[in-house]
Amino acid sequence: MRLLLIEDNHDLVRILKKALEKAGFSVDVAYDGIEGEYMGSEGIYELVILDLGLPKRNGITVLQNWRANRNNVPVLILTARDAWHEKVDGFKAGADDYLAKPFHTEELLARVNAIIHRAHQNPGGKLQIGDLILDEDRQRVTLKTGVIHELTGTEFKLLRFFLLHPGQVLSKSILIGQIYDFDSDKDSNVIEVYVNHLRHIIGKQRIETRRGQGYVFKEMSE
Repeated sequence: MRLLLIEDNHDLVRILKKALEKAGFSVDVAYDGIEGEYMGSEGIYELVILDLGLPKRNGITVLQNWRANRNNVPVLILTARDAWHEKVDGFKAGADDYLAKPFHTEELLARVNAIIHRAHQNPGGKLQIGDLILDEDRQRVTLKTGVIHELTGTEFKLLRFFLLHPGQVLSKSILIGQIYDFDSDKDSNVIEVYVNHLRHIIGKQRIETRRGQGYVFKEMSE
């Protein structure tokens, strides 16, 4: 799952990017408001983490411009702890949540997951579709039988994206875009390999191949 982090503090970017990638996200970074606004308008991100005190263009203006152009990407804003007015302005501009600096990365991850779950009408601490339960903290899946399977990083990314988009046709290009960030080498063949890995784990019938279109995750086993 692909996120955009817009933050000009390079030390904080390094810490957050590492934590988010460890949690199974692909992360692209912008260091100023103009670049961040452009990247966030591409329609490829599940969520944007947006600092408000950005060079070139402040975060509030970036967010206002997105919403004015009907860009409804979920946004978590970062604010200074004592800047209560920024929180109010952020919500008025269309933010989904905020986090005051300094903060613990565990709280950031919890808020990111909560926003994404709500955006996909799957609120709650666990990501569950049908008889599958995905543990996003431990990156493992529990089957109907109670059997637990540990997932590799790529298997986890792919299964989480399938669970958040049940019944939708997902092309290889879409899946590649969610597994890799801009700086990664992209190989479409790896998608087929990992889809087959997941089929062995959760059942072949759960992921249907649509020839020439992509894959569809079925909510319930037949």
